[in-house]
Amino acid sequence: MIRANTDRKWLPLYEALASEVRLHILELLAEQPMNVKELAAALGLSSAIVTMHTKKLERGGLINTQLIRRGGGTHKICSLAVSRVELSIPQKADTKREYQEVSVPVGHYSGFEVHPTCGLATLAHIIGQYDDPRYFHEPQRMHARILWFGKGYVEYRIPNYVLGGQQLEEIEISLEIGSEAPGVLADWPSDIHFYLNDTLLGVWTSPGDSGDGRGRLTPAWWTVNQYGWLKIIRVTADGTYLDGQRLSDVTLEDIVKVRNEWMLKLAVPESAVHVGGLTIYGEGFGNYDQDIVFRTYLQAGGD
Repeated sequence: MIRANTDRKWLPLYEALASEVRLHILELLAEQPMNVKELAAALGLSSAIVTMHTKKLERGGLINTQLIRRGGGTHKICSLAVSRVELSIPQKADTKREYQEVSVPVGHYSGFEVHPTCGLATLAHIIGQYDDPRYFHEPQRMHARILWFGKGYVEYRIPNYVLGGQQLEEIEISLEIGSEAPGVLADWPSDIHFYLNDTLLGVWTSPGDSGDGRGRLTPAWWTVNQYGWLKIIRVTADGTYLDGQRLSDVTLEDIVKVRNEWMLKLAVPESAVHVGGLTIYGEGFGNYDQDIVFRTYLQAGGD
């Protein structure tokens, strides 16, 4: 799901939607993936015109494209990248609902156990070498904007600014993530486990590891995993939700309280059904210009 607003960075998305032809392409791809030639035939347009339209849809983050071999030739297969687009219109700030927010760079983890394929990179270069877990100790890791591993975990310690007299109403965690295949592979499921203070919030199965279409923000020199999925986890008094859908029955009361901090762990354990690794996209990589964002909402009237 794409969660957009009136920030100017979303203009490519709105441009992609502002066309009857491109909306028709989305309807066709909802039925099945198609190549450009098949789309052109269905639309009664030239392949060159359809290619222009698919490029705009890809820049807007609405479709993925993948080159595959079929029948002795190479075909550019288009498929839907998301199932929903949610638009938030600016509203007058709700002064009654207070929250604290911490943005955590992906390299600011406090603990890890990772296994190849694995690595980290800044906006300008790889940190160390590919597939060598020792470089997860490298001091430059603090500048990492993307990291990946085949199995294992990373853990982040996040300051807890909720005061004793304040009543916690909701925890919200948002981040861009996906699988980690050797190279890239669209069909590469991975069971990503979310823990908060050692409590398992739930498991989300990422469908794959992108690489054929470029991430909207990903630096030009980067040639492998390009973008992930923006996932939003909310822990409330009646359960845990992922992108608005119930993920588990874990409530705020079930989270073990740790003085002055929250411990967020992202893991793909060896015992998972789908051990497809994890890629975390931070600011400057992928399709969403953010790091790991951790919010705590407070009930109105708290001191």
